[in-house]
Amino acid sequence: MLTYLQNSLKISVKKHKKPVLKAAYVQESVYVGADQLEALIAVKSKNELIADVVAMLKSPMNTVLSQLQSGGNIIHGVLDTLKEKK
Repeated sequence: MLTYLQNSLKISVKKHKKPVLKAAYVQESVYVGADQLEALIAVKSKNELIADVVAMLKSPMNTVLSQLQSGGNIIHGVLDTLKEKK
């Protein structure tokens, strides 16, 4: 619902100069006055916040996994070299 509201506000702002915002209560936050309209439009939805958190958690995990895999490749190469020397 919040995303629908944000899209409606964005379209309305584009068509008209600015709608007059008296007050809004969204996700436990109160927005009072027309100067808060941009802040209200910028509020992310629950799904967008969850996606951001997942992306932030996924990036370090990918880094750790790639470092572990590269370390395994180095160890494998060293063991192959030692095996060939015997």
